[in-house]
Amino acid sequence: MSKTYHNVYFIGIGGIGMSAIARYYHFKGCAVSGYDRTPSDLTHALEAEGISVHYEDDPTRIPADPEDTLVVYTPAIPAELQELRYVREHGYRVIKRSQMLGEITAGQRCLAVAGTHGKTTTSTLVAHILTESGSGCSAFLGGISKNYGTNLLVSHTLTVVAEADEFDRSFHQLHPAIAAITAMDADHLDIYGDLEHVQESFRIFASQVSETLILKYGLPIQPRDTPAKIFTYHFDDERADFHSTHLRLDDTGHYTYDLVYPNGVLSDIRVGALGWVNVENSIAAAAICLCYGQDAQKVRHAIGTFEGAQRRLDVQLNTPSLTYIDDYAHHPAELASAISSIRQIFPGRKITGVFQPHLYTRTRDFAPEFAQALSGLDKLILLDIYPAREEPIPGVTSEIVFRDVTAPEKVLITRDELMPLLEQEPLDVLVTLGAGNIDRFIEPITEMLRKRL
Repeated sequence: MSKTYHNVYFIGIGGIGMSAIARYYHFKGCAVSGYDRTPSDLTHALEAEGISVHYEDDPTRIPADPEDTLVVYTPAIPAELQELRYVREHGYRVIKRSQMLGEITAGQRCLAVAGTHGKTTTSTLVAHILTESGSGCSAFLGGISKNYGTNLLVSHTLTVVAEADEFDRSFHQLHPAIAAITAMDADHLDIYGDLEHVQESFRIFASQVSETLILKYGLPIQPRDTPAKIFTYHFDDERADFHSTHLRLDDTGHYTYDLVYPNGVLSDIRVGALGWVNVENSIAAAAICLCYGQDAQKVRHAIGTFEGAQRRLDVQLNTPSLTYIDDYAHHPAELASAISSIRQIFPGRKITGVFQPHLYTRTRDFAPEFAQALSGLDKLILLDIYPAREEPIPGVTSEIVFRDVTAPEKVLITRDELMPLLEQEPLDVLVTLGAGNIDRFIEPITEMLRKRL
C-alpha cells in the first residue's frame, strides 16, 4: 500500500479473512471500523478490541474523508449494497480483501497454504510451529487458532503465513516463497464452472510460488507449471517425499507417528489435534517448516502442543458416554474425512451428525456426493440450506441430498426444530457440521449436554 491511510473501513468486517486484516490495521494504529449484516462472536470480539462495528447498511457511518480512507470489501457482499455503491461513487479507494492481503504480504517472505480443504488447519499449524519455536511470524488465518484465540498473529519478523483462498480466485494475489497445496477438488463451481477450471486456477497459483511447492501426492501439477522445486507429501504413501510411518493411536484419540522426509526420519511425533486428518495436515505443515529451515526437533515439539483451529474437529465435550465435536466441513470430501476421522477415534460408538448445507449452488452441484459422505453416519439430522450470498434456486432444497442418504437413521428438519429434537435424542457421539450459522448452536448444545452428565 503505497499511500498511508488514517481510516480503514471494512464492508463485511465479520468474515474470518476480513476480521484478520481489520485486526492488523488496528494493531498498526489506523482508525478501523466496518459494517456486517449480523452480529457474531467475531464481531463482538472486534468491538471488545476497540473496533467500531455496525449492522445497518448505512453510508453515513463511513468515514467522510475519501482521501484519507481506504475501503476493503469481501466479494461475498452483494454489489447492490448501499455502502458499497456509495464508496464507489464518491472517490474512495475500494479494494477486495484478497488484494489487500497481497499488498500486505508483498516484500515479506510469504508461506502460504492453498487447497479446497485442509488449508485452515495446516496454515494455523505452520504459524504455531514458527511461533512456538521462537522464529516468529505474522499470520493471516482462515480460522481462530485455539492456541492463541485469534486469526491474526503479528511479529516483527519479515515472515508471514497466509491461508491462500481459492474462492473468487483470491489466491492469485499472493506470491509465496514456499507454499503447499492440500487438495484440488471441484468446489466453488458458481465461480469456476467445472473441475478443469478449478485445477487451472491452482496451476496459476503454483506458477507464482518462487522457491518450494509442497503438493499432496497425486495432484495434477507438473514441474512445468511452477518455477519452484516440488516436494510431495501424503498421509502414508511411501512414494511421497514426506509421509508417516509407524502410525499408532492412543486411547485419547491422538496419533503418534514417525515422519519420513528427504533428510531422514523424525521419530515420535504426537499430534496435538485429534484425528487421522490432522496427521496429514501436520505432515504438510512440517514439510513447509522444514523447507523453511526450521529445526526438526522444534517442529516435532510444536506439533504436539498444537490445539487445532476452532470448528475443525473441535471437541466441545468428551466423556466415555457422551461426546460432542463441531466441524466446519461443508464439501463432500471434508465431510467424509471428518466422519471417518471421528469413527476411527471412537470405534463402536453411535455417531449422530447434524449437517447444514452451505449454498444452493454447492448443494445442487454435489448432491450425490453429499448423500454418499453423510451415509457414513449412524444417524443424520439434516437442516435447511444456509444461503449465504445466494438467492434460492428452484428445486434445490436439502431434500435432494436427504432422499439418497443410506444411513440407518435420518431425519430432515428446520433449524428451529433442532434444539427440541436434540433435547429428546439419546446421544453417544454428536457432531455438528457445516459452514453456515450452525455455529450458533455450539454453546446451547454444549450446555444442554453438560446437564446430562
